[in-house]
Amino acid sequence: PPFQNDDLDMEAAVASARPQLVEFLSHHLGWLLTTSRHFLPGMALNGLDGITDHREKVSVLLDLLEKAGPATWKQFAQYLCMECDLPLDLEILLISSAGEGNGALISCHSKCSFDMFLTSQFSGFAGRRRHRSSSVSDKDVKQQRLDSAEKYRHLLIDSIRQRYGSRRAAGAAAQEQTQPLAFSQAFVNLVIRHSKASHLKERMDKPRQDVAGAPEPEECADTAVKVSDLFCSVVPSGTTKVIFLFGKPGTGKTMLMHRICQKWAEGVLPQFLFTFLFEFRQLNLLKRKLTLKELLFDLFLQPEDSPDAVFQNLLENAWRTLIIFDGLDEFAANMDLSSSSKGGPTLTSRMSISELFVDLCHGKLLPGCTVLVTSRPKRLPNFLLNTVEFLLAEIWGFDHEKVEEYVSHYFHQYSFKEQAIAHLKSNAKLLSMCLIPALCYVVCVCLEYLLLKHQRSVELPQTMTQFYIKMLLIFINKQQGEHADGEATQLNCNKKAILGLCDLALKGLEDKKLVFYVGDIPEHVKEFASLHGLLTVFEVKTSGTCPEAGYAFVHLSLQEFFAALCLMVSRRVDKNYLKKKFSLKSKWTLKNEAKTEFMESFHIFLSGLSSKECRTFLMLLAEQDEAWVQDKQDTILQSLKKLAATHLTGPKVIELCHCTFETQDLKVAQHIGSLLNFKYEFKNFRLTPLDMSALVFVINSGQDLTYLDFAGCLMDIDSLEVLAGCNNIEHLSFRSRRCGDDFASALSKSLRGMGSLKKLELTGGSITAEGMTNLVQASSQCLQLEEINLQDNRIRDPEVKRVMDLFSRMEKLKKIDLSNNDLSLNAVLILAKEVIACQNAAELRVRKDTVMIYFSGPSGKVPRSLDLRWEERKEHVIPTRHVKLCLQDRSLSSQHAKEIVAILQSCPCLSEVDLSGNKLGDEGCSCLLESLPWIPISKQLDLSQNCLSVNGICSLLKSVNTCQKMMEVQVSLCHETAVLRFTENEEFASLPPREEPVFSTDDQQYGEENQTPTASKKIRLTDSRFQASDLEKLYAVLKECSSISELDLSNNYLGDKGLLQLFQFLPNLKMLSSLKLNDNQISLNSVFFLAQSLSTLEHIKRMNLRGNNISTTHGVNCSFPRVRSTSRWRSSFLAHPKHVAAGRCFRLRDCRVGPEDVTRLCQILAQCPQLTEIDLSGNSLSDQSIERLLSFLPYLCHLTLLSIRNNTFSPRCTVLLINSINLCGRIRMVEVRSSENAFLHLGASVRSQKTSCRLTDCAIGQGQIDELCRVLEQRGWLAEVDLSRNQLGDEGLRCFLDRLHRVPVTCSLNLSHNRISQDGVLHLINAFATCGNTAEVQVSLCSKATLIIKLTSRDDPRKILRLAECNFQPEHLEKLCLLLEKCTGLTEYISSNNNVTVQAAERLLHSLRKNLGLLKMSIEEPWVCKESVTNLLELAVQACGNITEITICKDKTLFQLGVRFPHCLEKVESVVSRLNLYKPEIKHACFYQRVREKCAQLQELRWSHVELHNDEAEMLVKILLPLPELKKFGLTSSSIMPTGIDYLIMGLQNCQAIEELNLGHMKLSGAAIPKLVLALCEMPSLKRLM
Repeated sequence: PPFQNDDLDMEAAVASARPQLVEFLSHHLGWLLTTSRHFLPGMALNGLDGITDHREKVSVLLDLLEKAGPATWKQFAQYLCMECDLPLDLEILLISSAGEGNGALISCHSKCSFDMFLTSQFSGFAGRRRHRSSSVSDKDVKQQRLDSAEKYRHLLIDSIRQRYGSRRAAGAAAQEQTQPLAFSQAFVNLVIRHSKASHLKERMDKPRQDVAGAPEPEECADTAVKVSDLFCSVVPSGTTKVIFLFGKPGTGKTMLMHRICQKWAEGVLPQFLFTFLFEFRQLNLLKRKLTLKELLFDLFLQPEDSPDAVFQNLLENAWRTLIIFDGLDEFAANMDLSSSSKGGPTLTSRMSISELFVDLCHGKLLPGCTVLVTSRPKRLPNFLLNTVEFLLAEIWGFDHEKVEEYVSHYFHQYSFKEQAIAHLKSNAKLLSMCLIPALCYVVCVCLEYLLLKHQRSVELPQTMTQFYIKMLLIFINKQQGEHADGEATQLNCNKKAILGLCDLALKGLEDKKLVFYVGDIPEHVKEFASLHGLLTVFEVKTSGTCPEAGYAFVHLSLQEFFAALCLMVSRRVDKNYLKKKFSLKSKWTLKNEAKTEFMESFHIFLSGLSSKECRTFLMLLAEQDEAWVQDKQDTILQSLKKLAATHLTGPKVIELCHCTFETQDLKVAQHIGSLLNFKYEFKNFRLTPLDMSALVFVINSGQDLTYLDFAGCLMDIDSLEVLAGCNNIEHLSFRSRRCGDDFASALSKSLRGMGSLKKLELTGGSITAEGMTNLVQASSQCLQLEEINLQDNRIRDPEVKRVMDLFSRMEKLKKIDLSNNDLSLNAVLILAKEVIACQNAAELRVRKDTVMIYFSGPSGKVPRSLDLRWEERKEHVIPTRHVKLCLQDRSLSSQHAKEIVAILQSCPCLSEVDLSGNKLGDEGCSCLLESLPWIPISKQLDLSQNCLSVNGICSLLKSVNTCQKMMEVQVSLCHETAVLRFTENEEFASLPPREEPVFSTDDQQYGEENQTPTASKKIRLTDSRFQASDLEKLYAVLKECSSISELDLSNNYLGDKGLLQLFQFLPNLKMLSSLKLNDNQISLNSVFFLAQSLSTLEHIKRMNLRGNNISTTHGVNCSFPRVRSTSRWRSSFLAHPKHVAAGRCFRLRDCRVGPEDVTRLCQILAQCPQLTEIDLSGNSLSDQSIERLLSFLPYLCHLTLLSIRNNTFSPRCTVLLINSINLCGRIRMVEVRSSENAFLHLGASVRSQKTSCRLTDCAIGQGQIDELCRVLEQRGWLAEVDLSRNQLGDEGLRCFLDRLHRVPVTCSLNLSHNRISQDGVLHLINAFATCGNTAEVQVSLCSKATLIIKLTSRDDPRKILRLAECNFQPEHLEKLCLLLEKCTGLTEYISSNNNVTVQAAERLLHSLRKNLGLLKMSIEEPWVCKESVTNLLELAVQACGNITEITICKDKTLFQLGVRFPHCLEKVESVVSRLNLYKPEIKHACFYQRVREKCAQLQELRWSHVELHNDEAEMLVKILLPLPELKKFGLTSSSIMPTGIDYLIMGLQNCQAIEELNLGHMKLSGAAIPKLVLALCEMPSLKRLM
């Protein structure tokens, strides 16, 4: 061995010094390597090159020096101490390892060589010593420094033991019994979870909806850690290590810091030589700047002597120094990057507390030390996230096990310890509270008090606020002992002190003050609070002078409680101030704001004090009546309700639920729950069981079902137990990678209590097959559950049979989602087998990683079909369900074919099977198709994208003959499509399963003999581009398919040769009715050949040819189905529907067809029997070609439709198409659209019927009018002529109107959208006035641009003119009046928004005359609603004739008159001139007389939305209502004075002729209604009242 027995002491010394030595030398590796060459042979150092880690390399070098022997080690140790400035304690250890006087000096030869070596190599080394004699004095200095440091270390240990030790002075021990929140019992370890701080940096630029400063829970490690684990070094040597511990209020952060200090003093943390603890609430008191030395010594503990030596030693041992900062959230100043000192700080630099803290964390001060920081989870400074590598952990508090441990310690001296533990376990709400250590203590205090008083009956408070009130009363009562009076009496005795304490708490929070001096607290308050353990006293050091006494509430939450209590009992606080103080929003400020940082629980206590249970306590304390207290409580409750109506993020919703829970008001909870939109979304923050309890309280208080969504939220299993009591959850979702099997197991226990749960989601988790089974087993008890989503977990090989058996018991289950779970192919096949066996399973959808199962209908009592034989199922089970099976993109190959066949055959009720996207190939598909007759598929089988070749396609085509249910085969090699479609056949179920997978000759004969009549079958073999060799194989199979009715061979490049081969066996396909050959490079000669085949192949009903060109070969589309009537118009014109049903269609599209080709084609088609439809679209037909085509129309006897689409027509060609009505008498409609699309509809006979011509958007102008009119004149029967959207203009319209009298027919002429102006309209009116065959004209010049003329050849008494939005100018209106004077046969004139003024209307009414009969005139203009009733009546009497109707509707701006002619009264001009000469009163009377005369024959009077003044009401009652011919009177939605109403009712009594009365929406008063009833009784002719 390297060290002999007599050197064991040296070996121990080396081992003791080694860790510190490795740390020191790792920073001087270059010097160590050079020095080692003088002590070790060169070969020994060769193996170091491969080692990259400095520490490891140093450790290996030290091993080599030890193995070299004691002498070598002693020389190395002596040289190291001489040349390097080592820490004093390390130097002493090395000197002891080298021995005293034994080899202490190096030989002269060695010393000489070393001196030369030092001079050349280490001239810059900081710790170099040139003379050995000087090292002796340095050593003395070091020893003195070490002694002072060691003395200070022991002083620190004693001080910390005295402050935080487990055994304190006897005097203090007595006080601990009354200290609330002080853990005087044995310390119970807290639950601490480790987090990854690096993820926080990614969140800085994102909006913070969640807990500011908390980690991103979804990305955290979430692992439990011990306190000792926090100090395991994870940072490079010499780097400052920052540990950040955050935790909610009351979780024991401060007590844990005291515990760490205590354990350090006991020697449990030997890696630290020095430990300092600072509380931010005390640091707030500092107003001056400090150096680091002053911070450590003045504020914590001064050395007894040599402070400079102690501080120097501390700097040298920074990496062994622990500095604790407790309560960062309590620091009043801002903490950000600007707090860091500018430039490099010096040890003598004076800085603020924030600057010192930041520089310590940055490593600018005391580099290498460990900084431990605690805080509530609401504040995390920027500099920690952006510039510091730090360890992050959260203090959770207790779990159930820790609660029980704590309660056992608390009640260890009582006989009722087990009773106390059992009481807490039985109450879930109390247990949730106890998970917070501070609340656990409060609960224990109350439980202890109650158990001592009432051992049998224990009723604990329900909320945190009630517990604090109870605790206060208990502390007061304890001091009085057994002779204590009642709580009310005790409260009255201490009321003044309690109120003083409340004022102190509130003022402290408002001033951000948590520590109070003696002068801040009234003496009586200090005595009361100290006596009852509500305030704690401690030394406060703000400088190196004598410390002062400081006071603080024992816990910040206690200060918040008393501050909230102050607001509720103080007479100085009104409702407005209370509303201002109570706001959830002020609680979630940005992290750089410090508005309400010390009010974490303030709003919760305010809410709790608003409960009914606290009302008596508040009345006693405030000395107010119940109404006064309730008024304040209602203010808080109303504020809570308003907050629920705002947009709240997840954490705010939880806080709102806590507040609501504290109120214990079910109505408030129900109201708030209804405002939260029945959906609770929580993302990326931690939820405690207490949070869950508050949330469940709100949800359960309501009557509506809710949706709970937890995404990335950190929660423990205890939280899930709380959810078990939530009855109103309809949809529950968890999304987190933490959700593993333990989580699923815990959730399974809670599911039974959720009686309304319909949808359960656990996605993005780590659940395995075991967890899934447990979850499903629990879910099977939830009979109301409809959907389970387990996406993105780790369920690779589930217990399919057991799981599906459980699913079959869930009657309402609809969907299971197992997507993205890496299910193996074997698991998928087993799943398919079990899904088919499960009677309530309706569909299995698998595509790549997507796996979903759908269910339908109750089937829990139906036996699983897989357990029965086919014969038993056939006799006993009638398949009523339809199963869809989709196994896409799962790499199924030919080796799986037999297994797939077995699975498919096991289900008698398959509707669709999708096996696309696999690798079955020809072999696998052939195996499947051979068994197809015995596979009961009712709709479709998809084999697309399965690597099929021509041979595989032939197998598909053969199945048309072998499978009776086959309806259609759709195949495309280019698109890799292969789909088989089937038809329902009830007899198919009787087919027995075959044993062998190969057809026999007997089987085929049996099938042929017993074949029943089948429906038409289709083969669509498209887009495959077959070669000549492929065609021979295909045609050999196709010619055997005699039962097919439709064959589609489009886009296969058959060519003329392939087409000829096809037609050789085409006559054998007797059932064939449709053949499509699109895009097959067929020439036009083949087109004619196909057309000619129509006459030889009687079963062909339709032929479509598309894509052919004379010069180049294109595709052909020939189809022969029966023609279906697709036009509503055609159905009314075809006389023989039987012929239509048997008709044929010929389509030739997208070819270049010349005139000669058209002639030849028509000659062929004329020979084709029953040809009913021809489509020649897209063939670039010229005018000559169309002219030839139209000439053959008379010879196409059965033709009903000729279509020419996508063919540009010239104006001449358009006229040619219209002229076809004169070529063929059977034409019923000619329609040309946009000069590109033409349709000719023909009737079955030539009998006389009306014909319609529609030429829309064909650019017809003035030049085509004459020719067009000549064509129309030849045809007598015209039903409609539509020339809309052309280019006639005013001149074209004039020419057209000049020829109108030559068209003696009744028809509708549509000339809309032809660029007609006001001049054109006037010309039209002139024609209307002078032409006898024009019955109606309708014109509108707005965006609709309507112009419709109705012509008639017989005498029609109606003559109607409708003008709308023509924007007439004065000159146009004058011409209009002159034209209307000539129109004496007019029966109705309607004018709407034509810019007609009142004066123009007067002129217009005077112009409208009629020889004999009734004329109806309507004017709609904006001025109608502005004019008074009197003015409108003055306008009415300007009309010629006797007025029979007056309608005024001001809401519609309508003024309407009915006038009867002839009229024998004097001229209006003379009356008007005479009236102008009279005085006003005489003129007024004459106007009344004029109205009476003009309205003598008035029959209808309707006024709506008018305003009647008294004189107008008088005229109505005296003149109009008594008229003998008045039958109908209406006055609706109008305003009239109350006196006018009474006058009107009186006037109605004199109306002997009125039969219909309408007084709708008149808002008659209660007094007027009885009068109206009496008046109605006096109206003998009244028949209808509205």
